[in-house]
Amino acid sequence: MGRITTRKKVVRITAGADDVGRAAVRRLDTLAVEEPLEIRVLGEPLTVTMRTPGHDVELAAGFLVSEGVITRGGQFASAIHCGGPGTGGAAAAPGAYALGASAADGGNTYNVLDVTLAPGTPLPDPERARHSYTTSACGVCGAASIEQVSTTSAFDVSTDPLVVDAETLSDLPDQLRSQQEAFDKTGGLHAAGLYDAATGRLLVVREDVGRHNAVDKVVGWAVLNGRLPLTGVVLQVSGRASFELVQKAVMAGIPMLSAVSAPSSLAVEMAESTGLTLVGFVRGASMNVYSRADRVREGVLEPA
Repeated sequence: MGRITTRKKVVRITAGADDVGRAAVRRLDTLAVEEPLEIRVLGEPLTVTMRTPGHDVELAAGFLVSEGVITRGGQFASAIHCGGPGTGGAAAAPGAYALGASAADGGNTYNVLDVTLAPGTPLPDPERARHSYTTSACGVCGAASIEQVSTTSAFDVSTDPLVVDAETLSDLPDQLRSQQEAFDKTGGLHAAGLYDAATGRLLVVREDVGRHNAVDKVVGWAVLNGRLPLTGVVLQVSGRASFELVQKAVMAGIPMLSAVSAPSSLAVEMAESTGLTLVGFVRGASMNVYSRADRVREGVLEPA
């Protein structure tokens, strides 16, 4: 297995400690790993994103969905981790990766992934290739406007008949948190999870230093398991709901996005425009429904 976490030496300081000698303690701290991943399609660079290593194939597949390159699992043929100069690639199984030798000795760093699309699948527009880093703090949307996403998505989330009990929604953040094993060790990873709306059953959870990467990974899981479009599911995220997360949900056919924190104004506008149900501030028994509230059942409606 590759690195998801790493250990580094730190000095632990407790402010206001009576004994100065005991206030500073040297210890090892567990950190979330952050490394670049270059995604290529048939050898041509598409983007570089800063991510937590692991589930790289899912990340690439989900990213291609959000970019509008693929809309079903059959269009994603294979992926391979590329080695350094003079080395071969390493087959990349879905949801798995390995830690190779360092770039200094010409080995495989497992930070370059080359994707092959199925015959007949149009290649990404070269003009949309990103020649700069996408940081883990903020991804870059593939479409520049709400109108573009509305017209390029292969799926119409507004027609999904999904209805979810408010009580079920209120349980999802705790369910997601209970699955965040790497967060327990580091305190530094976002998470995204897909839940079956009818049963509340967890389908998949992924963690990453970038919230957009975590979402791409769960969408990529759906691609590799032939589950697109993701009708009848809820996407639960551990942080805020940005425009790009709404975009990714719509592009994957997800009808409901639930977040423990606030949405942005553009996220709400896009949710309203596309017919996605956007829920924020899901904490305890309370939540704010910003669009398509008809999909959330039960609860007492408070006066405005």
